[in-house]
Amino acid sequence: MTENHKLFFNQRIIQGCLFMLAVIALYGGGLQMYLGEPETTPRLDNIHRFMAGVYFSMGPLAIWTAITIRKHNELIFFLAFSVFMAGLGRLISMSIVGLPGKIFLIYLLPELILPLIMVVSQIVVNRKKHQLEQ
Repeated sequence: MTENHKLFFNQRIIQGCLFMLAVIALYGGGLQMYLGEPETTPRLDNIHRFMAGVYFSMGPLAIWTAITIRKHNELIFFLAFSVFMAGLGRLISMSIVGLPGKIFLIYLLPELILPLIMVVSQIVVNRKKHQLEQ
């Protein structure tokens, strides 16, 4: 493998974050699609399962992005933003209606931390690429 084909260390960090997000999205989305929200109205269960499908679909997207990371810049920021906003929504829910269970804190931490790691790492990658071009 030549020097031009090696990934930056920060791209490896982003790949790790994306693979973690993929596992979380596939597991969490699949589980919520299966469980639904049966203790509520049909309307809310329908919305819950719809959002579970959106959540699940982030898994394959994160895997594909991690595998093809050399081709992406804006997509890294967009995925980080999407995950951060999901975590922010969870945080708002917890502040308004309370903690649905301690397990949800385990979901919340990566949703708030991994996007920040991804953004900082992608900024570093962009700076390194810019320095190599000059």
